[in-house]
Amino acid sequence: MTSKGALREPPHARLIYLAGTVLAEAALLRITDSSVFTVSMDFERAGTLRHDIDLTERVDAFAARFGRLQDAVGDTLLPLMLAWLSEPVGPAINNLARAERLGWIHSAADWIECRQLRILMIHDYVRDMAVLAATLTRGHLAVPLFETSAQRLAGQVFAAPGSAGSADVA
Repeated sequence: MTSKGALREPPHARLIYLAGTVLAEAALLRITDSSVFTVSMDFERAGTLRHDIDLTERVDAFAARFGRLQDAVGDTLLPLMLAWLSEPVGPAINNLARAERLGWIHSAADWIECRQLRILMIHDYVRDMAVLAATLTRGHLAVPLFETSAQRLAGQVFAAPGSAGSADVA
């Protein structure tokens, strides 16, 4: 196990690239989140999705970006970061628990809950507008969790010696 002050090898190009990608994905999720949640998502508003193509496309973009950021952080960047720090890499739940202990994410349990939200957004929203409204609202409330986690993880990479200190995400 590594400590905060331990010397480590500079991050390799893939890790730096992924950290920049995660920051870009977080920014896109925030933009989409802001466009969907100009007003609250309730049963009535969710019911307009069948007729409001613009809102439907924004909701679809929100769900896609919500899931894509989860994948980029939890399934790609996190295991690579753990390996870079010579930490054990295992199943996603173990990696999330380790990330929580390292202070990179607020709560592994919250991340697991967000995985369930993603499933509901993608698979169940067409049938039940009440479920969709509640799921989207919970997803909206989770966006800061993702942003903070992305910033913490990327910050670890970009603060490391040899990383050039910043991301080129433009």
